[in-house]
Amino acid sequence: MPFVTKLALTSGDRGALDRTVTEIKESAARKGVEFGGPHAGQPRQQRAPQSKRLSTTGGRFADWTYTIYSRTIEIVGHDEFARSVADSGFPAGVHVEIDVERVR
Repeated sequence: MPFVTKLALTSGDRGALDRTVTEIKESAARKGVEFGGPHAGQPRQQRAPQSKRLSTTGGRFADWTYTIYSRTIEIVGHDEFARSVADSGFPAGVHVEIDVERVR
């Protein structure tokens, strides 16, 4: 039974995210790995409040707003390749979640 490894990559740095996905995709193409994606998700806007002081009272600066970008990749079978991708070092600004599923 093959395994499907799903990688969910998110980052606030779109360039770093796209470079990381491109590297994985090119590596999969060189090794002949069955590869799905990348599937782009809707960019999300996040807001973080900024206080002018460390106390709860007092004024506030304008909220800090930033965008989070996401991509999803599926690797079908090829467990060794999926393991090597999961063990590889990702840039500091790229967050990766890995889900492995057995398919019948």
